[in-house]
Amino acid sequence: MAEGTQAALAGTNYNDRVVRQFALMTIVWGVVGMSVGLLLAAQLIWPALNFDTPWLTYSRLRPLHTNAVIFAFGGSALFATSYYIVQRTCHVRLISDKLAGFTFWGWQLIIVLAAITLPLGITSGKEYAELEWPIDILIAIVWVVYAFVFIGTLAIRRVKHIYVANWFFAAFIITVAVLHIVNSAEIPVTLTKSYPVYAGTVDAMVEWWYGHNAVGFFLTAGFLGMMYYFVPKQAGRPVYSYRLSVVHFWSLISIYMWAGPHHLHYTTLPDWAQSLGMVFSLMLLAPSWGGMINGIMTLSGAWHKLRTDPILKFLIVSLSFYGMSTFEGPMMSIKTVNALSHYTDWTIGHVHSGALGWVAMVTIGCLYALIPRLYGRTSMWSTRLIDWHFWTTTIGIVLYIAAMWIAGVMQGLMWRSTNPDGTLTYTFVEALQATHPFYIVRLCGGALVLAGMFLMIYNVRRTLQERGAGIDQPVMAPA
Repeated sequence: MAEGTQAALAGTNYNDRVVRQFALMTIVWGVVGMSVGLLLAAQLIWPALNFDTPWLTYSRLRPLHTNAVIFAFGGSALFATSYYIVQRTCHVRLISDKLAGFTFWGWQLIIVLAAITLPLGITSGKEYAELEWPIDILIAIVWVVYAFVFIGTLAIRRVKHIYVANWFFAAFIITVAVLHIVNSAEIPVTLTKSYPVYAGTVDAMVEWWYGHNAVGFFLTAGFLGMMYYFVPKQAGRPVYSYRLSVVHFWSLISIYMWAGPHHLHYTTLPDWAQSLGMVFSLMLLAPSWGGMINGIMTLSGAWHKLRTDPILKFLIVSLSFYGMSTFEGPMMSIKTVNALSHYTDWTIGHVHSGALGWVAMVTIGCLYALIPRLYGRTSMWSTRLIDWHFWTTTIGIVLYIAAMWIAGVMQGLMWRSTNPDGTLTYTFVEALQATHPFYIVRLCGGALVLAGMFLMIYNVRRTLQERGAGIDQPVMAPA
């Protein structure tokens, strides 16, 4: 029996208010975060665009951009979809409406505080964990409440089985809590300044244990939970292999945790730890590609839908980028490859093939599938606008990452090129001049991605203006 039918027969009235709030703020923060990113891309071409204003300098806006796109845009998407999916697959309302509402307002407060403190230069200086200790405490509180709401809802489910998407969400929620609390252990000095309890190489190791798993669990496991629900839903097909999805889950979460040392090749980290991180990174290729194949093959028997359904295009192309990024990451963790790629724009290209190609595209596809259902509509206002959004985003991402790949390999080769007497062949300024044209291509690609988000805002606005009356009802009517 379809999940919506079962829920309707059981009289379930879902809490979709908090889902709608997070879904709409996902779009808002996506535009904000990507706009800051576009400004940063422009500053790398025209440095004067910081207007000699401290809070507009690259060094302050860059952490604002990463926090906005990862935690504001990506985080809001994860809250929205996890709350939506856990209710539908467990056939129960969220365990507490008040606590769910608290997670929404608490998370938005965290984002606003980040947007204020980071441009002011108030930062701990830790990658992806720049926020100072009062905000860190607030993050921990909101996240623990989120864990209670999600896992508590699982505990009161009306069905025995726990669908695989919920396993991914639960793993992401629990692991991120542990990562954040351990990595953010710090000694406050003033209200806006603290020092980590770790020192030197240990601090670096803990930071990249956190930093890489912020990617591994926040930006991978959580979004795989979205994929395992919305791809079968949108395709109208069961997941290709449920057994493979379970193998994918257990192998991914078992291995991902230990890949962080590959960020510290050729540093003071012990050589055995660097090598161990490389080995675990290479092992990640198998479960990652297993998940990609499982998602794409769910369309078996329904490939024709790609011609007419741009939402499916978003979801399937996002899986293609996921496969490409999870091949590229292990390859870049190999020490000999890393010797060329590290500190170059190749790394930037890799990050954005995952962040834009995988995370943003799967998020956008899920939102286009989700919003009409949340507002009692059968579909978005304009399918054609979704198609335009797909092509502007896809072309923009390809321009972006291709430019960064080429620039990165060129930089790596120029930086380590030497003359017969051992002196460097090229100065740093010469490498920077050679990179300049690729920064222009990157800016054009980013502008296309941001333009697509404005198409989305218009499409969503028109959809809400013409919404029906099916608020808070299950997705499917009783048979």
